[in-house]
Amino acid sequence: MQNFILNKYLVSQFLKSFFNVILIFVALGLIMNLFEEINFFREFNVNIAVPIGLSFMVIPSMLVGILPFIIFLSSMLVFIKLKNNRDLLSIKILGYSNMKFLFIFSVAAFFLGVFTLFAINPLTSAIVKSYEDVKGKYDVYKNHLASITSNGIWIKEKIGNSTQIIQADNLSIDQLTNVSIYKFDENKVLFERINAKTSDISDSKWIAKNVTKYNFGDENTRETFDTLVVDSNYDKEKLNSIYSNLDTISFYKLIRNTDDLVRKGYNPALLEEKKHFYLSLPFFLVLMVCLAGIFTLNDNEKKQNTYYILLSIIACVIIFYLKNFSTALGATERIPLLISVWAPVLILSIFCSIGLLQVYDK
Repeated sequence: MQNFILNKYLVSQFLKSFFNVILIFVALGLIMNLFEEINFFREFNVNIAVPIGLSFMVIPSMLVGILPFIIFLSSMLVFIKLKNNRDLLSIKILGYSNMKFLFIFSVAAFFLGVFTLFAINPLTSAIVKSYEDVKGKYDVYKNHLASITSNGIWIKEKIGNSTQIIQADNLSIDQLTNVSIYKFDENKVLFERINAKTSDISDSKWIAKNVTKYNFGDENTRETFDTLVVDSNYDKEKLNSIYSNLDTISFYKLIRNTDDLVRKGYNPALLEEKKHFYLSLPFFLVLMVCLAGIFTLNDNEKKQNTYYILLSIIACVIIFYLKNFSTALGATERIPLLISVWAPVLILSIFCSIGLLQVYDK
């Protein structure tokens, strides 16, 4: 019974510290993103509630992205608080060791990670999707739009004095398949249609293959080509950017609907990387708790608190840099994508294993 009460107290202190840190990041994120949203909407006649609302919609996804560092700072603060009010020493007298403190907080962090994946992440993904839909309505480049639907890829763009609407089944690497291009004049009258089996979109000069071209005018004509150059404002990079924001896809959807997402044109390698990023999250949170314990549980002196806080900030910067560096290596195919996701976790595991030996002896 006594252990249950102490465990409950420690978990409550950890969660209290966790939510306090979240509130700080919410405030910082709101301030930083609000300026960006206001700058975007400066040319639109909208109420201030619109950029404020959109800023709040961005924050949940941001918090999930930096959750390991929120857990790290939360753990640092709760350890320092317990040391300052001598609770740590008092609980140790009742038989608790440093390793037991770390175990309790690590279990709490692990379940926070699992809860985030299955309960919070679907909500944040839906919010990000809504954010993009709302903001897309105010896109100043309304003549150049691209979207993905259940019917494939749709593009509307302005080429000279004409407008063309492009429909394709899917995008694979740098090729669109089963492409149909409809060209309209200034009066929105259809004057040309192009059907192609495939189209290479490596640059804005598309190379369409197995082409049938229909001209609608005084005399309707039909021509066929082995290849045909088609001008567009879009290339492979611009179209791939449609799929770049994987924050709109929840962990649950990644697990259940990977094949459907690939058929829609999402890069399977990036989907696999995102899935493993989510899978590694609970373990990463546990390691961040252990790292905070290594920094703070080796010394009971209050005067070291400032040193620990500065050290934690430096550690966050280093870990953030290494994690991004590893991801960049994976994105540029210097190392396999899965290794780029799990390498920071493995390196941190080795470091924590060595550090925990020192904590165990205290």
